[in-house]
Amino acid sequence: MDFRPLLAQADFAPLLMSYVHLSGDTQALETYRPYIKGPWAFHEEVPAPLKAALHDKFNVFLQARESGHTDAPLPDEGVLHQMMNTCVGQTVPDEYLPLIHHEMRLGQTPALEVHWRQRPSEQVLQNFKVLIIGAGESGIGTGVKLKELGIPFEIIERNVSVGGTWLENSYPGCGVDTPNHFYQYSFAPNHGWSRYFSPRDEIWKYLEDCADRFDIRRHVRFRTEVTAAQWVEADKLWQVQVRGPDGAVSTLKAQVLVSAVGQLNIPAIPDLPGLGDFQGAQFHTARWDHGAPLKGQRVGMVGTGASGMQVGPSIVDDVAQLTIFQRSPHWAIKNALYFSEVSEGKKWALKNLPHYAQWYRFQLFWASADGLYPHLKVDPSWPQPDLSLNAANHEIRQNLIAHITREVGGDPELIRKAVPMFPPYGKRMLRDNHWYRMLTNPKVNLVTDGIERVLPHGVRTRDGQEHTLDTLVLATGFQAGRITWPMHIEGRQGSLRERWGDDDPRAYMGLTVPSFPNFFVMFGPNTTLAHGGSAIFFSECQARYLLLALRDMLEGGYTSLDCKPEVHDAFNQRVDDIHSQMVWSHKGVGSWYKNKKGRVFATSPWRMVDYWEMTRVFDRDDYTVT
Repeated sequence: MDFRPLLAQADFAPLLMSYVHLSGDTQALETYRPYIKGPWAFHEEVPAPLKAALHDKFNVFLQARESGHTDAPLPDEGVLHQMMNTCVGQTVPDEYLPLIHHEMRLGQTPALEVHWRQRPSEQVLQNFKVLIIGAGESGIGTGVKLKELGIPFEIIERNVSVGGTWLENSYPGCGVDTPNHFYQYSFAPNHGWSRYFSPRDEIWKYLEDCADRFDIRRHVRFRTEVTAAQWVEADKLWQVQVRGPDGAVSTLKAQVLVSAVGQLNIPAIPDLPGLGDFQGAQFHTARWDHGAPLKGQRVGMVGTGASGMQVGPSIVDDVAQLTIFQRSPHWAIKNALYFSEVSEGKKWALKNLPHYAQWYRFQLFWASADGLYPHLKVDPSWPQPDLSLNAANHEIRQNLIAHITREVGGDPELIRKAVPMFPPYGKRMLRDNHWYRMLTNPKVNLVTDGIERVLPHGVRTRDGQEHTLDTLVLATGFQAGRITWPMHIEGRQGSLRERWGDDDPRAYMGLTVPSFPNFFVMFGPNTTLAHGGSAIFFSECQARYLLLALRDMLEGGYTSLDCKPEVHDAFNQRVDDIHSQMVWSHKGVGSWYKNKKGRVFATSPWRMVDYWEMTRVFDRDDYTVT
């Protein structure tokens, strides 16, 4: 078979890594390294003859391999380090080598997957139960890993199906802003994504398919809601109150309780005077009313964050007028692959070429997360601290402004309204899905005067202008600070709400809280990813830590784990110390990441490799065990 037509459609850098990995031809790294300028496919500048030369060599190798030719031995660490650097076109610290070993699945078994050291008896396992609240991506992934160890579990899900946020959010334009070949479980890669940044329906289907593939649904109680949970000290278990689809309340018991509801599940409805008086259709983006007509309507949208930026360009062609009420602008970056479809050759390479998918995943890891991290740290000597953090951050700012200027045709008023007055990445960097271009549409009015009052048929802004509307869309985000709300969760010394209040949640590793034994919070405080990365990668780290804790608990024969207060407090002091030097604490940034005192409670201050390292081991000394 001639593989060259397929090879020509694959991204070059991971293709080169696959070839070197299989053939051992390390000289190819030297040949092609100068032409790979960064971690995205559009950073590759390999001349066509050189590309064709690699395709020819790889074609010959693959044909020989079909005839029984054996692959080269696994690369040693020196070669792996060269491959990492070449793959992303930058220098990657050698501390990433253990992670690349894990991501590449090098060796006989994945080094950090959880295995029993001394398997408990079946009776011990059957008398042990984990109760998970939520069947979104965290709940599904945790369930898969519990099944691997044979630990009984049940998932309580308030919705009719799995998927969590990808089930609940169905607004026009809804999709992922993380490259989806990274936004997937490492143990369930999907090589058939239609696009690099897939729309909501495709992501939801992926999660549904995973639930079916790993037989998770039979462990789920759908249309059932947890209302309260209480730790029963005498019995060393959680007593959990649930409300079923018929409204009947019952009580479940479990040794371990896991909240997998995340931070972004309860819509935030703004306190706008007169909001209840509006007589047209009115709804939050997370509760989109698909029965409400948009065609030919005068639509008002409050908010220009992630969901607002996706909604606007998706409905502008249908509506008669779109009036956008903006409190503050966000940065949105152009990605050349945002609307691109994945070629059949690339799908073939992902599915068939050994190590290609793993090297591509590493590219995305670096491009969308850790490779950006240095740009987000404060340089104390930087002369323009109000606008940017350091030289690299300022260069990003200048490039973003240049992009905005091009997209709005140089319109000075739109530039003024669209350019944020805080450093890039102070809020989550959004993807430009033609948002700025949309602002030039004569049907669009970007309003930056604050809303004074909602009227029965429109909105009056503080400048006295009245905007007549038929439909009002609230793109106003979520109540992120009220993690686990409205559930009432009672530990050894009071409730979680008493400890956290409405906006100051804290946890060790973002997972455990003193005086709440055997309780784990997936995507708890300081685990939201603000500068990029993959929420699924993070949740796999958390699920691994949870399983390590349960393994220790079951093999050790003890009944409760309770995080030590001094361990918890020291961890959170480290979180605050690091955040004080990062962009999310910038005085010019007002965001849902911060509480009313200015503390950053939501976002993670760590590189992804840091959190991966933290969660690869469980230290029993961090806990009081009984």
